[in-house]
Amino acid sequence: MAKSVMVAYFLWAVGGPLGLHHLYLGRDSHALLWMLTIGGFGFGWVREVFRIPAYVGEVNQDAEKERRVPSVGPVRFAGQVCVGIYFGIVAVIGLNSLRFFYLIVLPLCVGAGVHLVSSIGQQTSDLQKTLTTCLITSPIFYGSSFSPLPISLAASVTAAKHRRFKPPRLYRLGLAWLAFSAPLGYCIFHNTTATLYYLSDCFAALLDFFWFLPWLRSVLEYILLMPYRILCVITGGGYYEEAWRKVLDILLKEYTEKEKEALQVLSLEVEASLEEITRSYREQAKKWHPDHNPSKDAEAMFVRVQEAYEVL
Repeated sequence: MAKSVMVAYFLWAVGGPLGLHHLYLGRDSHALLWMLTIGGFGFGWVREVFRIPAYVGEVNQDAEKERRVPSVGPVRFAGQVCVGIYFGIVAVIGLNSLRFFYLIVLPLCVGAGVHLVSSIGQQTSDLQKTLTTCLITSPIFYGSSFSPLPISLAASVTAAKHRRFKPPRLYRLGLAWLAFSAPLGYCIFHNTTATLYYLSDCFAALLDFFWFLPWLRSVLEYILLMPYRILCVITGGGYYEEAWRKVLDILLKEYTEKEKEALQVLSLEVEASLEEITRSYREQAKKWHPDHNPSKDAEAMFVRVQEAYEVL
């Protein structure tokens, strides 16, 4: 059945950042990419207002494209590099405590991001060769904070050299979404403090990097505040989000101050894992338990240790 431009535009308007129009057009990898990046961080979704007729035309064509080699597009190549880095950062946040992280886990995550972008629309690349390139490149930059960048670049070049056309496939969508979101979700719910501080440091470093371009800093700040604006619009609070922003800032400040105090009581750093928190709590509880410590301050300290552990 031929696809309709009007239906595609309707789905773009009501659920574009989640890739509903791409699901309708059978562009499953593109839909997954939009789900994971909220419409290409907003920019890709806006750009598609001009691209939807071309997408519909591609889907409605009857020619056998699998026999031809698609051309290299600068937008696709840049997207491969950026999403590969993005997947690498997510892996650093959620999985950097795993053994052989920099040798196996990180390159596989970066390679998955690059391959996802290379597979949007009716194109794809050789997944095996892309991942192999990542695994070979990773040891060269072992332990470096910037390692996702060169790994992503090398993988993107490999994916560009082995591109081809392919039919869309939907059955991998749920599995790919789960594979991406599960590690980050685990990190957020089990080590919230370290995740918040890491994200805060990343945003601050990103803004500081562009100190010489004030207009670009303003654009980045606007993008980072987009969740507040969306929340405000959904709840009917108007376009300007000052009220919501103040409420969220107060809540976040109160929460982080509590955690800071709790970390000081247990003598921990902000990056402490759940295992380190539990181990320190047991040591402090044993030290300050009134049955083992005759000090007059022991009972009060024991209560503080209990409260700190409950907070963390």
